[in-house]
Amino acid sequence: MPRLLAKTTSKLSYVSLRPNQQSIRVFSQTCLRQEEQPPAPRPSLLASLSSGGQQQSATIGPNSTPNNSMSDIRNVLAKSTITRAMGQSINESILPQPEGEDWGPADEPFHFHIYAHKHNTHITVTKPNRAAIISLSAGNIGFAGAKRGSYDAGYQLCAYVLDKLNQGGWHRKITALEVVLRGFGSGREAATKVLLGNEGRLLRPHIKRVSDGTRLKFGGTRSPKPRRLG
Repeated sequence: MPRLLAKTTSKLSYVSLRPNQQSIRVFSQTCLRQEEQPPAPRPSLLASLSSGGQQQSATIGPNSTPNNSMSDIRNVLAKSTITRAMGQSINESILPQPEGEDWGPADEPFHFHIYAHKHNTHITVTKPNRAAIISLSAGNIGFAGAKRGSYDAGYQLCAYVLDKLNQGGWHRKITALEVVLRGFGSGREAATKVLLGNEGRLLRPHIKRVSDGTRLKFGGTRSPKPRRLG
């Protein structure tokens, strides 16, 4: 009996001491090795964006996905912003101005054509070689129906054309300008008022001649019967 009790006691002591033996554990005291060399300097934000925009612009192709197209657009916008920040010159012209273009004879002026009839008003600005710089009508700026032939439509059209020319820098390139009037609609007087007003102050000093290009008929076919209401 004492021998059996001693064996049972030894087993119980072994079981009770076993978890304590497992919980005792030696942790490693090894320190992490630091980098032997200092980290390389990171590129600046402007340099990284500009290099990224150049790499992305070279990968644009006909098989690009919409996601790639959106990323390309963002890169182009970022590149233009960086260019402005660095003070580099970019082309801000609104109207196309090809460099080295032959504009024709030096003594030939630019032409400002105003074609006003009872239904609409058309304005076209041409170079000395007759190439058009800008050509618009009252319908292009939002007027529709009978409003296209009104005085207000002609006034706003001429003011809009002059504003586009000034934004494109043409007031510095036009040295001689000829105004050609055609037709007797309401837009004729409206465009004349704009050229004589504040909107035409930049181009008015360059006007050298005003001519009338209204077409007159001598003989020819019989005109249609005038419309009379009532």
